[in-house]
Amino acid sequence: MKIDQESLKKIAHLARLEIRPGEEAALLQSMDSVLTWMDQLNEINTQGVEPLTHVLDEENNWREDKGANTLSREEALFNAPSKNSTYIMVPKVIE
Repeated sequence: MKIDQESLKKIAHLARLEIRPGEEAALLQSMDSVLTWMDQLNEINTQGVEPLTHVLDEENNWREDKGANTLSREEALFNAPSKNSTYIMVPKVIE
């Protein structure tokens, strides 16, 4: 498949790209090489090849989601920049 200047302008418009006049030739050549490569990939026989969702066979090891209090109140308040004896103080964000 060959890309002409009209197709390049249409693609640039759809992608909201501004192409300077000096860049057109290089972009046409680059897009042509990508499309040639894609044509080569389309020639490969993939009959009987299972599609992959990921290249590796690794799976996630999920842990059970359990709530736990791992900090005491004093430990949680220790590094807070502004606090009282019970809560972390934050700036007012709603008027």
